[in-house]
Amino acid sequence: MLTVLAMLAVVVTMLLPIPAAGQNPNFEVIHHPSHDTSVFMPYVPAIKIKSGKILWLSGNTALPVYHDHPHRREEVLKYMPNDLEAQTRAAMDGIKQTLEASGASFKDVVHIFVLRARPRMGDIGKAAGVINSYFRPFNHKPTSTNIAVLELGEPEQLIEIQVVAVVD
Repeated sequence: MLTVLAMLAVVVTMLLPIPAAGQNPNFEVIHHPSHDTSVFMPYVPAIKIKSGKILWLSGNTALPVYHDHPHRREEVLKYMPNDLEAQTRAAMDGIKQTLEASGASFKDVVHIFVLRARPRMGDIGKAAGVINSYFRPFNHKPTSTNIAVLELGEPEQLIEIQVVAVVD
């Protein structure tokens, strides 16, 4: 009888949904009933916060997280090349450092705000490709807002990224 119960427990366990690798237990990803899984989406429609604390990060640019204010021209010229993907990577590296300093990672991010200056055709895909590479190891997609603006803080600045995370 004990063997039958043990086998039944194994079968039931196998039938239970398996959470995504590294999934944050503080929130739940929400999809519509008509969710079409054949369509690639770099974000999800909603995330329900079930517990935890909100971690609200400052906007990040290609400049180092800690830099002079007002900005020094030599730093701007050094860290802000006319390359959207390079600036996006630098901003995401700054976000990663701040998340890690908070005991968090990209799996904990519930929303990402992306502001792109002087957008050109194809820019949204270039920035999204870099951004998604930071979430891919966690099999996670946050909610997202992507805004094109005429100008950001510096003439050379092409992107600013801000995230909100939920942590224990």
